[in-house]
Amino acid sequence: MNGTVIQSRGLVAGYGSMSVVQNLDLHVSSGEVVALLGPNGAGKTTTVMTLAGHLPAMGGEVRLFGAPVASPLYRRVRAGLALVAEQRTVFMNLTVAENLRVNRGNTDLALELFPELEPHLRRRVGMLSGGQQQILALARAVSRSPSVVLADELSFGLAPVLVDRVLSAVRTMADRGVGVLLVEQHVHKALEIADRGYVLRHGEVHMEGAASWLRSKSDEIRQSYLAADA
Repeated sequence: MNGTVIQSRGLVAGYGSMSVVQNLDLHVSSGEVVALLGPNGAGKTTTVMTLAGHLPAMGGEVRLFGAPVASPLYRRVRAGLALVAEQRTVFMNLTVAENLRVNRGNTDLALELFPELEPHLRRRVGMLSGGQQQILALARAVSRSPSVVLADELSFGLAPVLVDRVLSAVRTMADRGVGVLLVEQHVHKALEIADRGYVLRHGEVHMEGAASWLRSKSDEIRQSYLAADA
């Protein structure tokens, strides 16, 4: 495995004066998919947004490519980070081709991984299905040749066949050397394509390990979700 692309050490994160995540240690290396799992309210999105620079850390530190970082999101993007959020980061009034060219993206690179977008290059994004829009959001991230991708609930609201397509693309990105932190509601599907994973509960790491080991602990993970809702 190559070097660490993003890492948190003792991370405390939240909103205003209220912390949601406490003392969180995690890391993602080049070429791997790391699943970030947990029930609603566990702190997954807060973690992603803090790693991305959309939220300031309340404590601890975030390291990007080995160096401490406190810069905002747009500077981290320029450094090689991509954020694909649950709210699809696409421009509805532009065409697919125009979306891929935003921020000088490489359209050929995007279409190599997502050839199904090519017939729709001249269509306005608002005319695409939700699944196609999510695929475009991933393609836009790929088009900028990032070194690390933070992906938050890519499969939200998608049909099962599109969930498989999106997660397969995430695996392909990692196989090409990108480090991916994946927040995903479909636990078993995420662990099928991930290398490692963390399970959060009440803002802290409850379990962590290789994806194969976490798959063997599916009953315990399920109980962790139920306990969080109790």
